[in-house]
Amino acid sequence: MTLGLFTTTKELIAHLKALRNNDNVAAMTRFGIATETAFGISNPDLQRIARQIGRNHARALELWQTGLRDARMVAIYTAEPEHMTRSEATEWASDFNSWEIVDAAADLFTELEQWHALVTQFAGDEREYVRRAAFAMIAGACVHNKSEPDSTFLDFFALIERHATDPRNFVRKAVNWALRNIGKRNLHCHGPALDCAERLAAGDNKTARWIGREAVKELTSEKSLARLRKSATA
Repeated sequence: MTLGLFTTTKELIAHLKALRNNDNVAAMTRFGIATETAFGISNPDLQRIARQIGRNHARALELWQTGLRDARMVAIYTAEPEHMTRSEATEWASDFNSWEIVDAAADLFTELEQWHALVTQFAGDEREYVRRAAFAMIAGACVHNKSEPDSTFLDFFALIERHATDPRNFVRKAVNWALRNIGKRNLHCHGPALDCAERLAAGDNKTARWIGREAVKELTSEKSLARLRKSATA
């Protein structure tokens, strides 16, 4: 059966199960990916499947409800952001159990019209993976949302500084990621991002200092500065 002939979610799940790779499952575990429900299908392979079956929002919601890692990744790749509601995104976020799922879903969520509100909502959530989603969304939007005004990202510094003291690994790394990506977006964002990073690096909180130092290191590197100068003259 070709992928294009799948008529039900059940048939698609059966196909995913047939592709199970136990070696990949073990490798995913070593990278900190939740594998309790995983078949071990690589993301490039899941993306190929998603391209073959095409976007279908109703099916994506069904795939998500299975709770299966690989089905949920296909759900993310085939959901239709123009049809996804804020409540659906919130429901999906409540199921987050792995940085991999978070970061993939974050790219989808930044395509929603209400993505700014979701960032604020998720940042205020105490659950580690939900809060990570807020900053993964900022980091991704810096790169993918080309038409977004710089002011959107400059306004996120208050959120970054507020949560820079969260010591949990998947949060602190995402906060750092968001700060670095804002600073690398363009020269207009670079200066304010560097100022924010330097404030954090000089503070009293250990986690915030780490976030600030790592951001300062990248934002002052010659590689980053050269890329910014090049993009400014392009």
